[in-house]
Amino acid sequence: MSTATIAKAPAKQPGKGGRRMSLPVLLLIISGVLVLTSAVRLITDADGITSTGQMSTALRAAVPIGLAGLGGLWAERAGVVNIGLEGMMILGTWFGAWAGYQWGPWTGVVVGIIGGALGAVLHAIATVTFNVNHIVSGVALNILALGTTRYLSKFTFEDAPQGSSKQSPPIDSLGTFDVPGLSSWLETLNQKHWFLVSDIAGLVGGLITDLSPLTVVAVALVPVTWYVLWRTSFGLRLRSCGENPIAAESLGVNVYKYKYIAVIISGGFAGLGGAFLSIVSSNVYLDGQTAGRGYIGLAAMIFGNWMPGGLALGAGLFGYTDSLKLRGGTTNVHALLLLIAILLVAGAIYLIWKKKYVPAAITAVISALMFVWYATTNEVPNQVVTASPYVITLLVLSLSAQRLRMPKADGLPYRKGQGK
Repeated sequence: MSTATIAKAPAKQPGKGGRRMSLPVLLLIISGVLVLTSAVRLITDADGITSTGQMSTALRAAVPIGLAGLGGLWAERAGVVNIGLEGMMILGTWFGAWAGYQWGPWTGVVVGIIGGALGAVLHAIATVTFNVNHIVSGVALNILALGTTRYLSKFTFEDAPQGSSKQSPPIDSLGTFDVPGLSSWLETLNQKHWFLVSDIAGLVGGLITDLSPLTVVAVALVPVTWYVLWRTSFGLRLRSCGENPIAAESLGVNVYKYKYIAVIISGGFAGLGGAFLSIVSSNVYLDGQTAGRGYIGLAAMIFGNWMPGGLALGAGLFGYTDSLKLRGGTTNVHALLLLIAILLVAGAIYLIWKKKYVPAAITAVISALMFVWYATTNEVPNQVVTASPYVITLLVLSLSAQRLRMPKADGLPYRKGQGK
């Protein structure tokens, strides 16, 4: 028997909630949503919903959410629930800005990662060594990080040039770049507003236009995480700690060590997300800058079923809704009401096919209300635009809850030698 047996054992009986959507089905769904979005754009004349600028802004908004989600993925695959991602991101924003304005943005990125990792060490000590409830430890860390950064800001930023007790001095930019030739061609194609073709051009163009080098690094971390956790012996041992730590220990795996490593890496990812916010997104540290993105990152991880690819899709969805408030939000969100209504109709039909008549009826009623809302208004209030990322988070989690499968030992207390 080997550690491979541990990791593969849960897959033999995944249960109803453990079934994964096949790649062809996923691609078919994504294609269908893209076609519907293009149709809605033509009907509503809301060309901004698939513009290159909108997609570029969405990518930038998705990066810190995705990094927080990757942090949660590493921790929870090792069996540690990391509600403290928000606090680790807060530490990343402050440490990144503190070092960035003094010694340059790349130094700020490194120090931001260290800041998030320091918060993770506290979480690991509490949960792994002392077996403190993971939720309690995470919430306590969030409160501690918020209070600590506010206290430190008064002594570091208040007397600095262009700084204050709630804001750091400006940080030099890391710079941006486009893919020569291709970016401008796709933007031109997007501006022609052709059905589907222009929408695909806007989507692809947004991914290669006005890119920060740190964005490229963050996107690359998704496949790197998949490879390390699912294609290396190190990742196999780490995941075994989240599935069956007692069995892993019986085969010689140092469970405490792997849990510590996973949580510290988790904090580093969250700290990098925080540094991205203060260095790339705004070029300054601001009090309350994370705005709950650590929690949304955790939701993206759950939406992605504790897998890097699904997490990336979730981060993209939440990043897109978050970016709407920056670019014609009231008009674009109003157009998306029609898209949501159509998707709900499709959902109701699917539920009828599954003979789930009561949920189908509820879905149909909600769809009808969305149609009425769209037909009787020209735009939505700003408050709806601001709340849209959080509403989408709750909606997506509620719809995807039945197919989720978390690591079996995630959040469960563990003591060395308890299997003897």
